[in-house]
Amino acid sequence: MSHRKVVFHNRFGITLVGDLYTPKTMKAGEKMRAIALAGPYGAVKEQVSGRYAQELAARGFLTLAFDPSFTGESGGQPRNVTSPDLNTEDFSAAVDYLSNRSDVNPEAIGIVGICGWGGFAINAAAMDPRIKATVTSTMYDMSRVIANGYFDKTKTPEAIRAERKALRKTLSAQRTADYRSGTYKMAGGVITEVKPDTPQFVRDYHDFYQTKLGYHPRSFGSTTGATLSSVLDFTNMPITVYAEEIETPVLMIHGEKAHSRYFSEDLFKRLKGSNKELVIIPGAVHTDLYYKMNVIPFDKITSFFDANLK
Repeated sequence: MSHRKVVFHNRFGITLVGDLYTPKTMKAGEKMRAIALAGPYGAVKEQVSGRYAQELAARGFLTLAFDPSFTGESGGQPRNVTSPDLNTEDFSAAVDYLSNRSDVNPEAIGIVGICGWGGFAINAAAMDPRIKATVTSTMYDMSRVIANGYFDKTKTPEAIRAERKALRKTLSAQRTADYRSGTYKMAGGVITEVKPDTPQFVRDYHDFYQTKLGYHPRSFGSTTGATLSSVLDFTNMPITVYAEEIETPVLMIHGEKAHSRYFSEDLFKRLKGSNKELVIIPGAVHTDLYYKMNVIPFDKITSFFDANLK
């Protein structure tokens, strides 16, 4: 494949930076099927989405792995802000850019969202009919997990409301403190030290983000975390509320042993129509789908895009 760095912008005027990959088989004047990729939440393109992009480019697609607004090589101040609106917009901005390339067929553009960006991909697919096919891998619904906490099915509605009320109070107070100080408190990245009572899925995150396997200095997952006040938006803005209205094909992929599997299973039940599929990877945990090239079902992803990007 061939690689080049590209720059584009979203509707807020924020400059986004991506890695564009094209297959060596690409012919002069050819209009390619294109795929925009992002994720996981807190990651940069060099960690995960770039792996997917390179493999899919080698399989015949033009691919764009990009850094979200305020993250990595992309613009925006303060650094490491996240937002359900902005991060959904970044996918549509990538579609804007791809649609205007002379080597892309604007009627054959898909997206891949990994981890937290799987939820943003669903939101983008529900909003933007230019997205002709969507893949989510090891999806997180960031609004749900931030607003309700992990494993919310084990909690009563009253407990969830009380927790969310307390969270809103804490984060709103943090906004006041941030404004007063002129700085932004950071939420903290993935833990740097594993203890005997650390849950296994948190160990898995540590083993990716804090070791040579996946550490990157521009990733807020590996370093500071997002600005703490960013979290407030997610408590009141559910990003998958219109998932039932997606009319284009959706492929959801999750690991059998992933702690996060319920996010994909629950959302899949809400999708309408016949062109929807959930693939469960035997034995895989959440982070296996970040980097294990023999576990990520690239044959399935390729056949899905082959069938739906024409």
